[in-house]
Amino acid sequence: MIEVRVTKGFPAFAIDVDVGLDEDEAGIVALFGRSGCGKTSIINMISGLLRPDTGKVVIDGRVLFDSDAGIDIPPHKRNIGYVFQDARLFPHMTVKSNLLYGAGRPSGARFALEQITELLDIGHLLNRRPKDLSGGEKQRVSIGRTILSNPQILLMDEPLASLDGARKAEILPFIQRLRDELNLPIIYVSHSLEEVVRLADVMVLVDGGRVAASGDVGEITSRLDLYPLTGRYEAGSVLAATVKDRDDTYGLTILDTPGGDIRVPQLSLPTGKSLRLRIRARDVALAIQKPVGTSFQNILSGTVREIGERIPTRGDAAADAMVEISVDIGAPLRVRITRKSLDELGLQVGSPVFALIKAVAIDKHTLGRGAGSEHAARYS
Repeated sequence: MIEVRVTKGFPAFAIDVDVGLDEDEAGIVALFGRSGCGKTSIINMISGLLRPDTGKVVIDGRVLFDSDAGIDIPPHKRNIGYVFQDARLFPHMTVKSNLLYGAGRPSGARFALEQITELLDIGHLLNRRPKDLSGGEKQRVSIGRTILSNPQILLMDEPLASLDGARKAEILPFIQRLRDELNLPIIYVSHSLEEVVRLADVMVLVDGGRVAASGDVGEITSRLDLYPLTGRYEAGSVLAATVKDRDDTYGLTILDTPGGDIRVPQLSLPTGKSLRLRIRARDVALAIQKPVGTSFQNILSGTVREIGERIPTRGDAAADAMVEISVDIGAPLRVRITRKSLDELGLQVGSPVFALIKAVAIDKHTLGRGAGSEHAARYS
C-alpha cells in the first residue's frame, strides 16, 4: 500500500490529502488537476523534498514520515525515484555516465543498464553528451538514470510538460513500456487528460490542495459532477475494449466494448488485445430512433441515466448553452448536446436513445493502455 495522509500550510494555500493506493492494482496512479492545485507539493512530500506539517507517508509498510512519531526519513534514504520536468543531466558526462550515476552496485538491484537502454531505446546514445541529444532523448535518459538508481517507487512530475507535441508523442510509448514491463509503481503528475487516459490505471483528482475524487480512470472521467475539474472541452468517457476483428477492405478495426462493437481506423494490434478507448463527449450525437442512411459507423443503444446542469457558453446565453448527459450503454457514456436538442428530443432520465459516434473521431490520442510501441494501439 501507498498511504499519503498529509497537511501543509502555505501563506495563501493549504494542502490536506488522505489517500491510500494499492501498488498491485495501481500500475500508474495519475495526480490530475489544474496548475497550482498542489500536485507537485504532494509528491514532494512523498519524496521528502517538502516536509508536511502533520500526517503520515507509508510505502509498502515502510514509514517515511510520521509527525506523531517524529519520523522523517531524508530524501536520499527513501528509495524513491523522481523524474522532473526538465532532464537535469550532467552536461560534462556521456549518456552512459549519466545513466550509471548513483546506480552503484546495490545488492538485489532489479534493473540493469542493458535492460533499461533497450527498454527506452537509448543504447545508440551511450557515447553522446547531453548537448547532442533532442529534448525527447534527454528525458528518456533522465528516466533511465532514475530507474537505474533502483527505486521502490517512481514519481514523475509532468515529465512531458517542457516538450513539444512531437516529442511528447515520442516519449509516451516508452512510459507505457515502463508500466507494462517493469512492475514498478509510478505516481504520475499531469494536467493533460490525454496523458492520463493513455497511461494511468487510477486517477486522483486534486483541487485546491484536496482530493476531490479518486478511482478508476474511466469512472472519474465519466462523472458529470466532476466536469469543472476534468475539463469541459476534453470531457468524455473511457471504455474498456478488446480487438475483435479487422475490416481490411475499408481499413477499419472492430473493437468489442460494453456497448457493443465500435469501429475505428485500422490498428496494428492482434485480435484479443485489450486497450482503453476515450470517447469525447463532443464527438457523440443522440437519436431517439435508430437512424438509417447515415455516415455514422457506430450506433449504440442505451438509456439516459443522468442529465447534468447546463454548460454556459461565451456570454452565458441560455439559448446557446450546452448540457451534458450520461447514457448507459453497458458503461457510462458522456454526451454533450445543446439544450435545444435536449428539448426537441424530449429527453428525460430513463429515455431510450441511440448514441452515434463517428469512426474518424477516434484517433491515436484517444487510445490508452498500450497505445504505442509494439505493445500499443497504433494506427497502420
